[in-house]
Amino acid sequence: MKKSDSLWIVILLAITSLIIIPKTRIVYEQLTSNYPYLMGFLKTAILASMGERLVHRMKTGKYFGDHGILMKGIVWGLLGMVFVLIFKVFASGVSAAQTANLLPAATGVFGSILTAFLISTIMNVFFAPTFMIFHRITDNYIELGEGKLKTIVKVPFSSVIDRIDFLVFFRFIVFITIPLFWIPAHTITFMLPEDYRVLMAAYLSIVLGILLSLKKGENQKK
Repeated sequence: MKKSDSLWIVILLAITSLIIIPKTRIVYEQLTSNYPYLMGFLKTAILASMGERLVHRMKTGKYFGDHGILMKGIVWGLLGMVFVLIFKVFASGVSAAQTANLLPAATGVFGSILTAFLISTIMNVFFAPTFMIFHRITDNYIELGEGKLKTIVKVPFSSVIDRIDFLVFFRFIVFITIPLFWIPAHTITFMLPEDYRVLMAAYLSIVLGILLSLKKGENQKK
């Protein structure tokens, strides 16, 4: 393990400790309640970027070296703000549909699990593919533009689309990771208090990045 790996772990533990320690957890909850979009930006920008750096480390042996790291972090932050809204929309929508007898409902622990599962399933079916393809497009723009805004705006949209392997995207990302990872994982997410859902989603991005990197490494060995 390199010093950079130890530093990455220390940063992650430090961030996590802020949520575990009661005094700082209260501050976190107050900030999330009072400034949901700002906190959504910060949580996702930091944690998802850390996940992205870890994936780069697992692929290349280094945490840095690619283009547009700051811009990618900003994109993650903006997506985090979208998550704040989308999570609320789908959670409220499913609850309203259950009240109107348009979706099944139950009481007790099973009812909580069922509601969380329905929110996760509907959100991942109707929103996740759009989010995923959008993120791939922004990443390709940044990479083709070498992280420079003046170059990015000149990148042809056709060049961005040509870099996306849509067969792999739908066959693996959509039809495998969504039902086998995202729906179960976000079922847990929507069983958490509202202030922790976007945070959980950011942590999950780290986990999925690790799993995808390990899978790619196994395929390369084979």
